[in-house]
Amino acid sequence: MWPFSRRDSTRQSVGRHISQGTLANSFDRRSVVIGAVQGGIGVLLAARMGYIALFQNERYQTLSESNRVNLSLIPPRRGWILDRHGTPLATNRTDFRVDLVPERVVDPERTVAELGSLLKLNPVQLQDLSDKIKRSRGFQPVEVATKLDFDAFSAVSIRLPELPGVIPQRGFLRYYPTGPAVAHLIGYVGPASAEDYEVDRNPLLITPGYKVGKDGLEKEFETTLRGVPGARRTEVTATGRVVRDLSMREDVPGGTIKLTIDGGLQDYAARRIGLESAAVVVVDCLTGGILALVSMPAFDPNSFVGGIGRLQWKMLNEDDHIPLLNKALRGLYPPGSTMKPMATLALQQAGVDPAERVGCPGGYRLGRRFFRCDAVHGSVDMRGAIEHSCNTYFWSMAHRVGYDAIAPVARMLGLGQEFDLPGTNQRYGTVPDAAWKMRRYKQPWTAADSLNASIGQGYVSVSPLQLAVMTARIASGRTLNPSLIFGKPASPGPALPFTAEQLAVARDGMFAVVNGRGTAVASKLQLGDIRMAGKTGTAQVRALVSRGHVGDWKSRDHSLFIGYAPTEAPRYAVSVVVEHGTFGARAAAPIARDVMTYLFDPARAWDTLLAMEKTWGGTPTERMEARYRAYVAKVGTGAPSVGDDSAVAAAITQADNTEAPVEAAGTTPDTVREEPPQPGAAAAGSGPAPQPAADGDGGGDRGAAP
Repeated sequence: MWPFSRRDSTRQSVGRHISQGTLANSFDRRSVVIGAVQGGIGVLLAARMGYIALFQNERYQTLSESNRVNLSLIPPRRGWILDRHGTPLATNRTDFRVDLVPERVVDPERTVAELGSLLKLNPVQLQDLSDKIKRSRGFQPVEVATKLDFDAFSAVSIRLPELPGVIPQRGFLRYYPTGPAVAHLIGYVGPASAEDYEVDRNPLLITPGYKVGKDGLEKEFETTLRGVPGARRTEVTATGRVVRDLSMREDVPGGTIKLTIDGGLQDYAARRIGLESAAVVVVDCLTGGILALVSMPAFDPNSFVGGIGRLQWKMLNEDDHIPLLNKALRGLYPPGSTMKPMATLALQQAGVDPAERVGCPGGYRLGRRFFRCDAVHGSVDMRGAIEHSCNTYFWSMAHRVGYDAIAPVARMLGLGQEFDLPGTNQRYGTVPDAAWKMRRYKQPWTAADSLNASIGQGYVSVSPLQLAVMTARIASGRTLNPSLIFGKPASPGPALPFTAEQLAVARDGMFAVVNGRGTAVASKLQLGDIRMAGKTGTAQVRALVSRGHVGDWKSRDHSLFIGYAPTEAPRYAVSVVVEHGTFGARAAAPIARDVMTYLFDPARAWDTLLAMEKTWGGTPTERMEARYRAYVAKVGTGAPSVGDDSAVAAAITQADNTEAPVEAAGTTPDTVREEPPQPGAAAAGSGPAPQPAADGDGGGDRGAAP
């Protein structure tokens, strides 16, 4: 039935009449509704536009301006580090550079390849760049290349629209004029790491071209050297191309740090070390100011400015001369016979008469052990024992008074002491005694320990800085403390408890070492009335092997020398330690002589050095560059990647040269005598003349420099 009902309803609906008026009314109602909706929307839009124009005008004006104008920070010029004469040890030079912000790079591989082509980067440089990009985080900039010529800089600049994230700029680059000579003294700078930014959320740290201090004085005085950044406003297109400079605020350079260092002396001493692995320290005997603090070989801090590359890092780490170690402050060595002048002061305090003589038959018997001296010195007094470096004398006296009477004087004169020097990381070594051995090894102190320690062997270890301070205190008769900042001398300690007569014994013996018939007569100063006093040292580093210059490099004895000049009115004190340099008179004393010569006659010293460098292959920088080129050709891109900043800093801090103590110094015979006695060096006293000895000593000094 329902189909019929539906059909009827449809017919009725179709049949209903709809008039024109009805249609018009229906249209009018719809128009009103639509118009109201449109009007409401219009009112809302107008209100929003009014709100934006009136109340948010400043905000959108700033946003608009930021699209047209680029505001960038200008890294401040880092403060200079000067020597005592105002000569720069660390400065800045203008530089065309290219940086890259990985976060803004669209296609890293294409960008690196394009930059490599434009800047002519070799495979090793491209590998190092890729390593830097992988280590970077967020907007941390990565240095691509520095010291570019204008053509290379322009080639990158005109392709900026194709290289998003690449930032070419002209700025300033940290520069160390003498390179490796100041590496361990000043430290180095490098790009701020992500860790640096997490500690200090300063936008300057992620500004391309900005560097922070990473080690040494550069790190210690970071806030002083940093300066205040400038700013630049430039008009740019939508693609980032610079249209024009609108305004610029100049940066404020960082503060200047002035050191007690003599820059010329620092450079000379570093170059005079030559091919050796050594440290040289020079101290002003009037103020305690450090004039030279040298450790060679070293790294070139200029190569660290943009981040060290794989091959350079591998080369430094594989070098058995340990260029990452600051030997002047962190190198620890048995002092050998350089302790003997100090020991004479201790013996006099213990009541020993300096005129008392001891017969030297070529050694000293302790129970069933025979400690061999360098030669048969005959009868010697205290002054003669220093002059001829007679171990027998010191063994005899140390056995009598005990080493516990000597150790306090060693500490009083600076051995085993850490000094208040900014930006340094020192090791204080060991001045042993009975309490120390019991605490360290749970063993009692023995008479043999006293004999070894009395000639600077056994458990004794000191740094070259400590030796220089000891020498300055003996020369001046005052408790000088070393300082590094010019105009801020360290306060001296309490007066030394020695009489003028007691000090004269040590000084007379040291004078005779160089100017009498002692072990360093070949290193006498050739400067007229200016004379140097000193003491050589040959420190044993191996037992039960051939010593001196026999065997591999690491088995050879260390060569040491301490001295001061002029002898009449001491002004300069020096210490020289040559690692595995054989005899003190052969390696260390000639270096000390030339360093002292520079202080009084620089022209003469330079003439001598320049002639030597021709046989060495040039300056340290030239030799490093030649070695690096050979290393690149040998290794290529096969070196492992460099760690982050913390890994590099740890490697420098942990570099170590410590040897196990030689506990039987003087008891191990040499196979042959490495050096003949000094011609004309007869017995020191009235005893029999010295006879050739088949067996060597464990800390005395044999012969003189040729």
